[in-house]
Amino acid sequence: MAYIPRLKQEYKDRVMSSLTEEFGYKNVMQVPVLEKIVVSRGVGAAVADKKLIDYAVDELTKITGQQAVSTISKKDVASFKLRKGMPIGAKVTLRGERMYEFLDRLITSALPRVRDFQGIKADGFDGRGNYNLGVTEQIIFPEINIDKVNKISGMDITFVTSAETDKEAKSLLTELGLPFKKN
Repeated sequence: MAYIPRLKQEYKDRVMSSLTEEFGYKNVMQVPVLEKIVVSRGVGAAVADKKLIDYAVDELTKITGQQAVSTISKKDVASFKLRKGMPIGAKVTLRGERMYEFLDRLITSALPRVRDFQGIKADGFDGRGNYNLGVTEQIIFPEINIDKVNKISGMDITFVTSAETDKEAKSLLTELGLPFKKN
């Protein structure tokens, strides 16, 4: 039998029936699903030092288990000494089994390592069923060796779902295990 990530199996076994019960879906295909997770990181200081992009790409690759790519600027900004086409960040788009594995590691090992963690804010929804989460330090991930980090910086994690509303998306992410703050 092929390997199935824990959260993917849990989605099929428990989450689908729970969401169908809560929102009254008539068809299995109406149940929202987590489509992809995008982990991105801006490196503003890369204008002066090109090696910072390589560090960012390397760290995102270690964290996600998938090769990261550098992002380039789309236009010139004179006040930032930025030219069109210069590398200014790094990103990874996770789908399928790697997405579920990353989400599992984020929930079980990375988020509990955040200082004074009370849960994640529920106001990061965009109105279309997607959720954005900002992480302030990359050292919360166990894959990163603190001794080899040259600069502590954060990253953005975007959860893209097929949900129509923010309420459906929040229910989906809560069922998958994201610890939202209690109001």
